[in-house]
Amino acid sequence: MDIHYHGHSCFDLSDGSTTVLVDPFLKPNNPLGDVTADDVNPTHIAISHGHADHIADAVPVAKRTGAHCVAIVEIANWLQGKGVEEVSDPNLGGTVEFDWGWISLVPAWHTSTIAGSKEAPFSAEHGTPTGTAAGILINIDGKTVYHAGDTCLFSDMKLIAERSPVDVALLPIGGHYTMDRRDAVYAAEFVGAGTVIPMHYNTFPPIETDAEAFKSDVESKTSSKVVVLEPGESHTP
Repeated sequence: MDIHYHGHSCFDLSDGSTTVLVDPFLKPNNPLGDVTADDVNPTHIAISHGHADHIADAVPVAKRTGAHCVAIVEIANWLQGKGVEEVSDPNLGGTVEFDWGWISLVPAWHTSTIAGSKEAPFSAEHGTPTGTAAGILINIDGKTVYHAGDTCLFSDMKLIAERSPVDVALLPIGGHYTMDRRDAVYAAEFVGAGTVIPMHYNTFPPIETDAEAFKSDVESKTSSKVVVLEPGESHTP
């Protein structure tokens, strides 16, 4: 299973035949993105919540590729309203099974809205409420990846990992809108994954942080190994 980092919180998870694109936010929307929406060809798309920096490229990619989208019910309904045909609509605790594995939605502590207009997707307008934010568990190629989405630190991360042991944890570390790198060390300890990959940092000034310091802290305090990826880089756990 290959994990490719597109920058911010956007990843491709691929087993060679299936590719799950998580939280599509690609250039030019993503200032640190490695590719555009025309350069990715997922078979599936998983979305954690409705903020533009996690969903900006979902509709064009899904409509071009026919990818099957998995998102919480309110976002799933919005996607269908935008003309996306292949959509599954679980809520928190729901699992969608495929012949290659499964995708489950789990709690995250964060807000979720979709921006009000195509012309100004990053405006200050609050837009349309889209239910609660979610974390995502993705089981592919026999491994379970926990994409925590945008979240603060919360103790039920322990329960999520106890219920579905995690091989790779993708954790936000940038602070301000999510937990910072110090709280993310506790999250890494709670989850206990063999591999931790930081995300949601350095894209914008408010979320600038030191990923190498996070790596040092996690590896000195837990048994997890941290892999810091630059946009465009991949890792095979």
